[in-house]
Parts: sequence; C-alpha cells; structure tokens
Amino acid sequence: MEPASIVIVGAGPTGTCVAERLCANARHRLDLHVVDPYEPGAGRVWRSGQPELLRTNTPADTVTLYTDASVRCRGPIRPGPTLGEWLGGEGGFVPRAVQGEYLAHAFRHVVRTAGPAVQVHHHRAQAIDLRDGPGGRQHVELSGGRRLEADAVLLTQGHTPVVPEDDAPHHLQAGYADDLPLDLIEPGEPVIVRGLGLTFFDVVTLLTSGRGGRFDAGPDGRLVYLPSGHEPALFAGSRRGVPHHAQFGYSWEGVRVPPPPHSSAVKDLALAYYHGLFDSGRLRMAWELFESRVVELAWGSREMAALIEDAVPSPADRLDVDRLIAPLAGVGGWHPGELRTWMISRLRSDLARRADAAHRADMVLAYGLTAVAHARPHLRGLLAAFANGPPPARIEELCALAEAGVVTFMGAGLTVTGGDPWLASSGTLRHPVEARVLIEARQPRACLSRTADPLLRRLLARGECAEEGGLLSVRLPDRRLHDRTLAVHPARFAFGPGVVGGAATGRLARPRVDSPLLRQADALARTLLRI
Repeated sequence: MEPASIVIVGAGPTGTCVAERLCANARHRLDLHVVDPYEPGAGRVWRSGQPELLRTNTPADTVTLYTDASVRCRGPIRPGPTLGEWLGGEGGFVPRAVQGEYLAHAFRHVVRTAGPAVQVHHHRAQAIDLRDGPGGRQHVELSGGRRLEADAVLLTQGHTPVVPEDDAPHHLQAGYADDLPLDLIEPGEPVIVRGLGLTFFDVVTLLTSGRGGRFDAGPDGRLVYLPSGHEPALFAGSRRGVPHHAQFGYSWEGVRVPPPPHSSAVKDLALAYYHGLFDSGRLRMAWELFESRVVELAWGSREMAALIEDAVPSPADRLDVDRLIAPLAGVGGWHPGELRTWMISRLRSDLARRADAAHRADMVLAYGLTAVAHARPHLRGLLAAFANGPPPARIEELCALAEAGVVTFMGAGLTVTGGDPWLASSGTLRHPVEARVLIEARQPRACLSRTADPLLRRLLARGECAEEGGLLSVRLPDRRLHDRTLAVHPARFAFGPGVVGGAATGRLARPRVDSPLLRQADALARTLLRI
C-alpha cells in the first residue's frame, strides 16, 4: 500500500506546528513534504542573518511550539521546551535570529521524532503553482522545476508580500524593516515615517543604533541618546497618533479570561477590564450587580459615570474607553514641542503602569480586545496597539530619541501626498512636513488580489481561490479552500494569518494557556490525515 502524501507550502511557525501535529497523530505511513525557500521552522520572518539589534517583541519564556497539558485537543500531547527553557532560563526579549534558531531546532525535532511510519522531506524552493491531477491527486510545481504529487495540500505562507500600489520614487513600501533599502537615506535628511507599530520601532532602531548611535544613562537615571551623526531626522505619525503600548512587565499566568461579549463593543471592553479589576479586589460592588447595571445603562450617560465612580474608588482604575480608542481626539494646532512633551509624559506614565502588577486588569482588557476584535475587524488595530507592543526598553529609547530631536512626533490622522517630494500633515500639528523619503513602517493590509506569492496569484487568476475581506477564503471549521463560486476543494486547505479564521494564529503559541494555534493545528492535522 502506497503511503499517504501531504504537502505543506510554507514552513514558518504555523506550518511547523501543523507538521508536528501530523507526525503526532499519524497512525499509518505518511510522506510529508514541506516546501519553503528558507530554513524550515524559522521561515522568512525569523530567518538567520538578521541584525542582532532586531529583537523579539515577546519574552522568551512565553514562546513555544509544543503542546502542553493546557491544550484542549484530541491528538497526543507532546511537550517540549519554551524558547526561554531552550536557552537555559532566559526570559527576556532575545534577538530574532536566536528565536529563529529555536524554531529551526523545533522543526528538526519534529523530523527526528516523527517515527518510522512518517517520512518528512524539506524542499528548499518556492511553490509556484498548484493543479489538479488524475484521480484527484494534487500537483505542486516548485521553482526549481520539480513537481510534487500529494493527496492533500496545505497552504501556510503566512503574511505574504504584496505588490506595491505605486512605484513612486523614494517610497519604501510596507514590509519587514530588514527588507527595506534604508541605505538610500542620507544622514540628517528629513524622512516621513507612516505607522507607529512594531515595524516603526524596528526602522527607528536600524536608523539610529544601527548607524552607530548609542544610549547611556543620564544624571536622573533615564536614557540619553548619543547620536553618531549618521541618523536622519524622522517625522512619525499614524492614524491613532501614538506608538504601541509596551509589553507587560509581569506574567500572563493566573489572568482569568473575561466574561463573554454582550452587544456593544465599548461595553464589552469596559466589562472585560472591570472584570479584571474585580478579580484584583479593586471593584467596590458585587460583580453581578455591576455587570447588569453596565448592560442596562447608556454608555456615556451621567448614570453610567456615577455607577463607575461609585464602584471604582481610585480614578487611576477607571477606564476611559474613548481615550483608549482615540488618544488625541480633540487636539489640534500644536507645535512639535508641545506634542513631544505630551507624548513623552504619556509614554513614561504608560511604561510605569505596564510594569506594575497592580494594574493586571489591563491584561484582562487585552483578552477582551482579542474577543471583541475577532467579531469587529475595525478594532484589530487597537488590539495590536494595546496588546502586541514592543519591549519596554524600546519605549524608553524612543523617549530619549525624541528628547534628542532625532524623532519628531506628528500625531494623529497622518496624511501624505505628493511623491517628489512627499508632504505630510496631521490633525495634531500646526504645520506640514516635506521630505524626499516616505517609509511605510507598518505591515501591509491583507490583500489577496495584490499578493506577490506566485502560487496564490495563479490560483486567483484561474478562479481556484477567493478573496474575503482581503483574506484567503476557506470554509470553517475544516479550512478547505473556496474557489470563486465558494465551492470547496476536497484536497486543498489553508491556515494561518492571511486566511479567514486565522486571526488567533498570527502569533507564536504561549505555553500553559490552551493556545489557539496549537489547538487548531491539531484539529486540522486530523482532518488532513482522514483524507
């Protein structure tokens, strides 16, 4: 009897998780082919050779690729070390290339422990096409000219690059910072940076510390930036106008998931936060009474304000949802110095709050945002800003860079026009800024119709896949691929970020919290094996 054959296109963390679950669940002979031009496990994002200055945005002790007792799945549990344990107890933010080494090691572990019935083959190539063959067999064409045949194909390419919307000169398009041609930027020249998320921090790091600048402790103990003279002048803004919040400085363990959502996004966020406050013993009212009153009253009413004031004694514990969503609402006509003073004060205050476990309710709010944003995609940007920020050290460095005049904040509602030169203005600052270079310091929006991935482009052109809200459309929960008529293909699947239903799989798994990535990877692996 011929062994079953499965092809996984994409061998980053998502593809590696499914490969591990296939090996764990397989009971009969299986040929597993993994296709990726980069080292399997690490993939493109975590590839080796990245500058050591680029660090992870998640502490090492909260990263895993292995199932543990918390994962609710039907397949066998096969524990393994977290990144921190693999490094001998490291719990901080390590270089990305180091995390890539862990992921590559995890893939090699999958291969070594696959068992005699499973053969794992890595093809260091790019999958460029996928076609039906006789008898329903799937033919995967590789960039080197080879063709693989399989019973089923799983697409796990992750965030695929997109074709730029324009070819304007000196427009550095959205993507990973290490892929951007930053060498074309001259020392001292003004540069507009659009986006204040994780890519922004990477770009700033490469253009400052990466050009010889360094940080030192000042007389008051705070960081001071010592320029090298090779830095450009960075003018940065975004839609919300404030950088992502720092990572929490305390453990996620023991944080209880908030109650299920109600009907209003604002009320859902408030209830998630105040549920965490109740767990901390800082809500002066029985939870059932407080919850029923919040649901009953109109948000923003005097009665709601009175309820919160009565139930929450400390003003510092009261959540301002509107300010969370739009921190700079109502602000306009400021000079850069006024905004700098306001921003540095906000960043340092937020940094202190993130380091104080007394405010663990913020962590519950992060869980609440995850649940709310799943049903309300317009809040996913807020989720990323609040829950998926940089290491605290990056916020400290940003304050020092702003005080040194290397980074100038532009605030909220940033708009950029022109192209030779670019002209940037915002709803916060009084005067616009002109610059030769514009950097898109943000991940591109998912847009299947503009994907640069050759396999997906060919499937889309033939109507063999479909786009839904910019994402690759699949049938849930089995994740079979839709064609343009929304018919499902019996042997083609897709999983991960960039795919419908993949919002919870865009980050590496956390240990001991029933990781959605690991739970869903196990269910998908069992579906594939049934074919």
